[in-house]
Amino acid sequence: MTTIAVLGNGRVGGNLATALTRAGHEVTVVDRAPGAAADAARTARIVINATPGAGSLERLAALREELHGKILVDVSNATTDGPDGLPADLIYPGSSLAEQLQEALPETHVVKTLNTMLFPVMTAPATLAQTPTAFLSGEDPLAKQTVRELLVDLGWHKEWITDLGGIRTARATEAAILFVPHIMRSTGFAPFAISIAR
Repeated sequence: MTTIAVLGNGRVGGNLATALTRAGHEVTVVDRAPGAAADAARTARIVINATPGAGSLERLAALREELHGKILVDVSNATTDGPDGLPADLIYPGSSLAEQLQEALPETHVVKTLNTMLFPVMTAPATLAQTPTAFLSGEDPLAKQTVRELLVDLGWHKEWITDLGGIRTARATEAAILFVPHIMRSTGFAPFAISIAR
């Protein structure tokens, strides 16, 4: 059992919290209120950023002391929205939210994952007709191994998880969010994930 704080109580955060609790972890879900987030981060071993990506950097940088030495799992994408409310462009072109977080939180082990799919797939990957891929980006091998184990708890087979390397590789997976509006306009709001076919 691991103590986990999920920052963000929307569809993504709630979905992850329910599944991780079912897997036997001690999970606390908090909204964006600074005080509640600080308290939860202070007592957790792992913190999951499920807050809207556009405000994540400012929100999490304020928790630098509470996140010292912790694993920060970042599942958000930082984008601006188009007129239809769907992602239109990246906030950090040539970089990524994960890189910005790691720079702002040098004593925190940032791991990027689960950001290349619609949220239902995060906790039910086997429901897709084809095998999905979950990517890992981060500087600390032990942190990535811990996150890999969490993914297995969420239903991801080990062979479905691909370690891309350091945190800089997160800019590739974050850019994949630009597929989402086009796929949704084409096929509707049906669960999907980006996958590497071999």
